[in-house]
Amino acid sequence: MSRWRAAASSISAATAASRNSAAEARVLSRALAKAPSPLPLPLPLQTLSRTFAKSAAAAATATSPRPGASPPAGLRPEIRLNSMFLSKPCSLALPPDSPHRAVDPQYKGIKRFLLTLLLFYSKQSKSIRGANVVYDRITSQVDAPAIYDVFQLEKTFKTTFSLLVLHMWLVLRRLKEEGKDGVKFGQYIYEMYNHDVELRVSKAGVNLLLIKWMKELEKIFYGNIVKYDAAISPEARQDDLVNVIWRNIYAEEGSEVMDAAAAPAVQALARYTRREATCLSLTDKDSMFSGNFKFTTLLPATPSSSPKKPVR
Repeated sequence: MSRWRAAASSISAATAASRNSAAEARVLSRALAKAPSPLPLPLPLQTLSRTFAKSAAAAATATSPRPGASPPAGLRPEIRLNSMFLSKPCSLALPPDSPHRAVDPQYKGIKRFLLTLLLFYSKQSKSIRGANVVYDRITSQVDAPAIYDVFQLEKTFKTTFSLLVLHMWLVLRRLKEEGKDGVKFGQYIYEMYNHDVELRVSKAGVNLLLIKWMKELEKIFYGNIVKYDAAISPEARQDDLVNVIWRNIYAEEGSEVMDAAAAPAVQALARYTRREATCLSLTDKDSMFSGNFKFTTLLPATPSSSPKKPVR
């Protein structure tokens, strides 16, 4: 975990400044709201006041909830973790009439002729388009607020990256079952993953030494892949996957023993992982290569009035 700690600490430090700036703007906004009605100001001071007002407005906009965001802490859904992910595994392929299906465009006439000349319908082009859809399925699951609510995770760069690696492993493991074609197709997905992680790191505020941190994250990726493979192998013990998920996703620096409060969430994520792996194995090749499958939907239960502290 030391490599991850070094990378994560740098990324967290880079984002701290932006959070502090937002906090200062919010304090300024409150101060302006509580202040008595001012007397007419001279023109230079009016300009300064308008500048402060813009800062306050920006802070209010930044803190307002976005559509689809997680509910406030007081309305966190009541999750019954011990009863989740116990159902019989099934194929994750989308039905033919699903509105979520990705359909390759079929053109006719001169347009099709020109696209054929441009290799739009070549095997490689089709594979790249399919890989793009598959990676969209992965990021849709990882970026959804529900996955953090259900598994009691605080949404940070570390948790998002760890969940991204977990779902990449699930897909790449399934594609290996298709032999050389699956491995080659998985390489296209991995290239998209690398590009996406680079954008996420840059968005988190790490612009210096980006190549260095990408190499560190790559080592973490392959290290986690090996651990997940070993934890789900026939020779593995039943609790191996739970322990690996605890160390890779939940554990803090120096936390070797699983926190009892986090145990139900960790065990639920392990059941989810094991079930998704089996479901993907039941998903047909065409659905996997076209991206016409969907991970299990994580629906939160009815809201609870008691707040829950997220577990990192």
